[in-house]
Amino acid sequence: MSKAHEITITPAGQHIEVTLGDEKLAASDHAVVLAETGLPPRYYFPRDDVRMDLLTPTATHSHCPFKGDASYWSVTAGGQVHEDLVWSYPEPISQSEGIRDLLCFWSEKAPDLKIAVS
Repeated sequence: MSKAHEITITPAGQHIEVTLGDEKLAASDHAVVLAETGLPPRYYFPRDDVRMDLLTPTATHSHCPFKGDASYWSVTAGGQVHEDLVWSYPEPISQSEGIRDLLCFWSEKAPDLKIAVS
């Protein structure tokens, strides 16, 4: 018997920093962790803790039946554009309300992207 799909959203409770090469993209004491069945844990950051000046909205959108519709941003850092490296759920479904308007970095998409927890 398989386990049902679950999502939990909890405060990270630690200082989290995101860097891409030498560029700091985010630093927060208010991030949350989203744990989802079958996926790695993801840190979601308040916009005020993210370098929005490095992000450019893209036309990319995706749908998750457990979170809702996501919008994406590209990151310009170190002279390079990293397409669709950041996403957010502006209107998540009710079970994922805890990530509304928070930003998440797709660490697998950029080898130089690092998420440090301290």
